Amino acid sequence: MSNGFRPWIPLLTFALLAAPLARAADDLRISGPFTHDNLSVFLIHSTSPDAAKGKLLTLHEAMDAKKVVVYETGAVNELSIENQSAQDVYIQSGDIVKGGRQDRVLTTDLILPAHSGKLPISSFCVEQGRWTRRGNESAEQFGTSDKVVAFKQLKMAVHEPNAQVQVWNEVANARQSLAETVAVSGAASGGAVGGVSGGVAAGEGRAPIVMVAPSPARPRSTSMQMALESRPVVDATAAYIKDLAKIVDGQNDVVGFVYAINGAVNSGDVYASNDLFRRMWPMLLESSATEALAERAQAAKTAIPDLATVKSVLADADRGKESSQQTNGRLSITRKESPKTLLFETRDPHQGGNWIHRSYVVK
Repeated sequence: MSNGFRPWIPLLTFALLAAPLARAADDLRISGPFTHDNLSVFLIHSTSPDAAKGKLLTLHEAMDAKKVVVYETGAVNELSIENQSAQDVYIQSGDIVKGGRQDRVLTTDLILPAHSGKLPISSFCVEQGRWTRRGNESAEQFGTSDKVVAFKQLKMAVHEPNAQVQVWNEVANARQSLAETVAVSGAASGGAVGGVSGGVAAGEGRAPIVMVAPSPARPRSTSMQMALESRPVVDATAAYIKDLAKIVDGQNDVVGFVYAINGAVNSGDVYASNDLFRRMWPMLLESSATEALAERAQAAKTAIPDLATVKSVLADADRGKESSQQTNGRLSITRKESPKTLLFETRDPHQGGNWIHRSYVVK
């Protein structure tokens, strides 16, 4: 890994915090890049890294601890969710819930209050075809939420209303990209990428490339979750994760990150607190590594973006036209869009109307 250390650069000129906030615009800094192969990560730092009041569990943590239950409703685009604990839970757009009759992705940021009772939550299916129990999983509830969607086109589709067909198409594109990058055994379990096999051509220092053909022996799985869990994908992303996971260690002022793939700035997430960022970091890094893996075959010797480029991208997003605003429970979510970027800003009236999450996507 190359840490590419450079002095922190103030983000004041980004206009990153143009909205009224509890902390000043020049409170944020950027460092990096930290690079493995074709993935480069820039860290966002704050001198007020715990500006948000209280600590929020992530959906992954809450479901693992049996504090939150997500129920199948029989409706593809709406599930039911219940917080049975005394602690608020943060749900992020792009969280995948596994199980039920089909794996789903949750479509909006939400703070699920303590002892919430059953509440509706919008979703898209990220698995086409299955409408029955899978293996030993429950068809009535969802078992885990340990993945977030990768691939910027899929991230953008998840934010669009009435976009189920678009989501299915982007899931298929993502799965195909992964299958073309990593070797998949036709004898692999249902977790294999698409259940496909083919001839292998070795790549120097990288996972071998495979020519993909459907396996006649087993139906092709369409689940995004199963693709992300597949052994070839897990093994191939392990080096990215090993090299980059610890870049946040000992840095209690980190509140977000931006990443670039093949030299192009891709996406980023910034939070109101170091605590929430650290809780989300393992899943965010895994998602970024998966997308980098899928794009690795197209990697060329491209220069890693510099801080000025990252700054310009974020500034462009913040200047985007405010195209919509919605209220989801206690949160309000604002969409800003420019010709090149999308920004989704989630604000919490319990935090004085300040934002708690900003999600950036470069088109």
